[in-house]
Amino acid sequence: MREVLDASLRRLSARSDIARAIAYGTKRWPELSSFLDDGRLEIENNIAERALRGVAVGRRNWLFAGSRAGGGRAAAIYTVIQTCKANGVDPQTHIADVIAKVAADWPASRWDELMPWNWMPSAHQPTAQAA
Repeated sequence: MREVLDASLRRLSARSDIARAIAYGTKRWPELSSFLDDGRLEIENNIAERALRGVAVGRRNWLFAGSRAGGGRAAAIYTVIQTCKANGVDPQTHIADVIAKVAADWPASRWDELMPWNWMPSAHQPTAQAA
C-alpha cells in the first residue's frame, strides 16, 4: 500500500486535497501501520470514537449550563458518571446512595469509601449494571 501511495503522490499536484491527505498518512506511516506488528492494536479506533461520542454530543448542551458555576457542576457530575461507568458501577444507584449517605452525616474522614472504585451499594438497594 505504501508503494501505491508514494506513486500516487508523484502523479498528483502537491496542492490537491488528496495529495495532502496521502502526504499526511505517509509522514505517519509507522503509526499508521503499527497494527501490523502488534496484534493487540486495532486497525481502526471506533471503540475510542464511541467512548468519546458523549463528549461531542454534550458539547452543544454545555453551552446552556446557565453560568460558569453551572458549567462546573455539570462537568463534575459528568465526571462522576463516567468514572462510575469505567468502574462497572451504575451511576444512578451510586449517586443516589452517596447523596443519602452524605445527607445522613457520613464522616468526611471516610469519603474515600464513596468513590466509585471503592463504593459498595447499601444492603437495601438493588444492584444495577452500568450501561
